[in-house]
Amino acid sequence: MKQTPTLTYRNIPDSYGTNAYLADPDFARLLRIYMDEDTIKLVEPRFVELGALVRGEMEDLALAADRNPPVLRLRARNSSDLQALEKHPSYIALERYAFSEYGLAALSHRGGVFGRKEKLHPAVKYGLTMLFVQAEFGLCCPLSMTDSLTRTLCKFGSKELIDRYFSALTTQTFEDLYQGAMFITEQDAGSDVGAVTTQARFEDGEWRLYGDKWFCSNVDADLAMVLARPAGGQPGTKGLSLFLLPRRRQDGTLNAYRILRLKPKLGTRSMASGEIVMEGAVAYLVGEPASGFKQMTDMINMSRLSNGVRSAGLMLRAVGEALYIAKNRTAFGKPLIELPLMRRQLVKMMVTAEQGRSFCLHMTEVLRRADAGDPLYAKLMRIMTPLIKFRTCRDARKVAGDGMEARGGSGYIEEWSDARVLRDAHLGSIWEGTSNVVALDVKRAIRREGSLEALRTYATQLLGNSGIPARSRDRLASAFARAADLADIVAAAPEREEDVRRMASALYNAVSAIIMAWEAGQSRNARRLALAHFVVRHKLDTQDPLAASIDDRELVDRLIAGHDVSDELAMSNLA
Repeated sequence: MKQTPTLTYRNIPDSYGTNAYLADPDFARLLRIYMDEDTIKLVEPRFVELGALVRGEMEDLALAADRNPPVLRLRARNSSDLQALEKHPSYIALERYAFSEYGLAALSHRGGVFGRKEKLHPAVKYGLTMLFVQAEFGLCCPLSMTDSLTRTLCKFGSKELIDRYFSALTTQTFEDLYQGAMFITEQDAGSDVGAVTTQARFEDGEWRLYGDKWFCSNVDADLAMVLARPAGGQPGTKGLSLFLLPRRRQDGTLNAYRILRLKPKLGTRSMASGEIVMEGAVAYLVGEPASGFKQMTDMINMSRLSNGVRSAGLMLRAVGEALYIAKNRTAFGKPLIELPLMRRQLVKMMVTAEQGRSFCLHMTEVLRRADAGDPLYAKLMRIMTPLIKFRTCRDARKVAGDGMEARGGSGYIEEWSDARVLRDAHLGSIWEGTSNVVALDVKRAIRREGSLEALRTYATQLLGNSGIPARSRDRLASAFARAADLADIVAAAPEREEDVRRMASALYNAVSAIIMAWEAGQSRNARRLALAHFVVRHKLDTQDPLAASIDDRELVDRLIAGHDVSDELAMSNLA
């Protein structure tokens, strides 16, 4: 009997089975900047464990969940109202990893995760999220919403509501878990939140909500924060109040709102987004009446920060895959990584991804100090959060596309994750405010809240680090000063609104370069300094497009190979 020959393709590299954390030369070094040694000893084994999962079991689960999106079951077979989502087992397995095994929704709110009695530094949660998202993006929305809802509830909710729901929102026992969501968007009230028409009426001693919400991610969440206008309330955002909407009433019956349909989305297909109509749904007032928009803004800002973290993680995934392919695939008789154009493309991707990672990890310390009551860091949070949301989310779309191109034709095939990563990357620029809306928010933070002065003060503090060479410090200070001067002009002039995006990009690039240089000083590792200099050269300096470029091939080679960089070589990148 004639046998069919087995075909072996040796030139399609597959990183499956490798470790995303251990393969990343900068991850462990960066964590040691933002965490103390005792925390590192406690959590690094979990990073190593998760690094193996995201290029193994979780990759399989994420691909399966993407191919099998949730299904809405409106009726039971006896025609009773069901309103249930049927989730694929792969997605549920990912939920168990995120909420139970790694406690990613609990880390910010209580001790006990990973055996530590105290709450862990925010860098633990956001660092693990950067790893987790390299396998699965869609689930990170419910994760972020649960985390952010818990924060908002604890800041503004009554003791009764906190006591009722806190344990379920932060449990690692999967069967007892309550997931969270945020229902804001209406057909006529997307970014224009002041146009919300959902009405709240106080009837028979309780609040009831009436109206439609048009885009509700994690639509079957156990609890959702909802903006609504109490009957007779004034127009605009000043008339909005914040309500906590439970999926089920206290007696266990479904609340009076219906899921109308699920959204057929470009990306995040594993996670259910849908439309709902509220028909007298029981809800609980959170905080002061008519303060809803201000209170919801805190939740939105945490979600924006999470968007940036997830976008940074997607870029790290794209860069890691592209590096693996380049090292293990040959073309024209050579490994791809030896081809000059490929090396140039890889380092461009790397610089942008590392900007995002450094900015996001640095924000964990800013967040910690802001939450501790430091007014400087509160102002920094106000401006740095929209900067992350604006630039990092936009950068992820480009880096993910370049990552797909590095794999070539295989990258366009849904058997690999490149197409899924690219689809998911486009969401960050839309959720919680489009790029224009978020760039305008940077302007508002400068004009109304004096946050640019706080950023100037902080940039000076970071640059005062003794580990930053004087020449680097001078160039970075000059670049930041020019970006800040532009921001001053644009924020003060209504007619300069068309420059808001350029201003936000300049501030992000200048601050991220300073952060990477500061990290170099903290770790005595010149790789970060060399990356900071790339940002200065290619994203902040004026360039002549017809001039010959400096010869930085040795530096590029060492960066993409994951090798250390000497101080002299890093400084040569500042010509």
